[in-house]
Amino acid sequence: MSTLHTVNKSPFEKNSLADCLGYAKEGSAVLMYEDGVYGAMKGNAVAEKVAAASGVKFYALGPDLKARGISEEKLAEGIEVVDYAGFVSLAVENDKVSAWV
Repeated sequence: MSTLHTVNKSPFEKNSLADCLGYAKEGSAVLMYEDGVYGAMKGNAVAEKVAAASGVKFYALGPDLKARGISEEKLAEGIEVVDYAGFVSLAVENDKVSAWV
């Protein structure tokens, strides 16, 4: 059973992403949106945790990156940028969605 985990809080504000990573299993997907996209940036302690999550695919919502002035060059390796249609596709492709707030 695959799960799409969604994280909308900054990892510098709340532990939502860290808690999510504790439950995300191989085959899961993690979508970072709203302030959660700060977790997709390279060069911080959060990026190391994201890189260490083997078998988990990571996504960031493009419009939220743009709204926060984060270019794709600033993203950690392995983060795929999706648009709103991609967000919906991820929700449909996975067996369930778990929101981390």
